[in-house]
Amino acid sequence: MSVYQIGEIVSLVFMAIALGMDAFSVSLGMGMQRLRLKRIAIVGAVIGLFHMIMPFIGILLGQAISEQIGQYALLTGGLLLVGIGAQMVFSAFNHEAKRLAEPVGFGLIFFALSVSLDSFSVGLSLGLSQVKTVIALLLFGAASMMLTWAGMILGRKMRGLLGVYSEILGGSILCGFGLNILFG
Repeated sequence: MSVYQIGEIVSLVFMAIALGMDAFSVSLGMGMQRLRLKRIAIVGAVIGLFHMIMPFIGILLGQAISEQIGQYALLTGGLLLVGIGAQMVFSAFNHEAKRLAEPVGFGLIFFALSVSLDSFSVGLSLGLSQVKTVIALLLFGAASMMLTWAGMILGRKMRGLLGVYSEILGGSILCGFGLNILFG
């Protein structure tokens, strides 16, 4: 492996963690509903799956767009990451109470879709930058699944102390990667 490939994988690991932070912060609140461990395992697996499906769709669209717009692809990808990261940071300061859905059936699908929408946009920007698709998807799915499990289990133990801070951290990491693409 070259230094460039190692650097790309490390960047993808940090990006996967940043994307999973959104699921982590929402899972903290969901974990306060005192769910059974079996339900927590199912919720984490479904969220991990959605964090693989949504960026895959985004990557496919990003690659299709990349062939048509050429030199503007990198600029667009960087701007998307900065925008997504900024949205995550600003939404952390929105103190309106969010009604949590029950993580069963359509509620679980809605929950997984809502926390993985940002990964669609990240997938779009990654498709524009020609990233290694399989590695990115596996990292996104694994990180979001583990962070969802951690958030739900932690939510059982404590009452929402880290929720806002994890979303700010995740948004800051995405902004940093976007700025690195733009100016690095």
